Amino acid sequence: MMNTLFSRVYCLDSGFHTGEENMEVDRRLMASYLDGRFQKRFGPGSCLWRFYAWHPYAVTLGYNQDVSGIDLQKCRSAGIDVVRRPTGGRAVFHAEEFTYSFFAESAEKNSELYRMVHEVIRLALESLGIHAEFCRSTLGRPQAGGSPEAVSCFTASARYELQVDGRKLVGSAQRRTRNILLQHGSLPLSSRHKELCRYVSLDDGEGFEEIRSEMERKTSSLEEIVGYIPPYSRLVELMRSALGKLHGIEAVELQPDELSELMT
Repeated sequence: MMNTLFSRVYCLDSGFHTGEENMEVDRRLMASYLDGRFQKRFGPGSCLWRFYAWHPYAVTLGYNQDVSGIDLQKCRSAGIDVVRRPTGGRAVFHAEEFTYSFFAESAEKNSELYRMVHEVIRLALESLGIHAEFCRSTLGRPQAGGSPEAVSCFTASARYELQVDGRKLVGSAQRRTRNILLQHGSLPLSSRHKELCRYVSLDDGEGFEEIRSEMERKTSSLEEIVGYIPPYSRLVELMRSALGKLHGIEAVELQPDELSELMT
């Protein structure tokens, strides 16, 4: 079904960057929406999708998540960045992964925008022969600090996230300030996202094994489903095509220099 929430749809392929660089780009783009610079430059009713990946690998923490749940020394020793996201949610290990950010000014409910974003991803996955379904929420009361649900984004599912055969494939988180929404999401290309359990700070081995077991049981990746890792560039193409299908208008590709005035 065609979505007409936005009159203009833009996308930006940022490629591979460090954890802090990736989060700083999103913070600056969010700021450009909040003060109206993006809308003035690209028009009211515009939304922006950013596609990117991580080098080196990184652990991101939700905006309000306690950093004590992550073993910072282990991360440093492994050359893994640890950064805080401007969005909520729990920790994610960004290894072999395709990541998106979505920005919009909209009075629409968060849940409807959440669904729309995942509908785009669902359409892109169909082009790979993957038939993903919307999750029913498994989020409940806050869990104890050492539990899988308290540490990992991928061991709990929110309504309208995507799953395949009952296993979560896309993890996302939102932040809204006034009518400006930022949504982040991760699409694991391989099972390496499950290695988060290596970098969790725990007092004993039982918690480690529990987190690993829960991630094995509840999460999946593109490689596990289709048997190979699609190239990053191919996923960007599929997302652009899916944006056109859903919105009924061609997504305009922006170059980084077109946004340079907004990133200062």
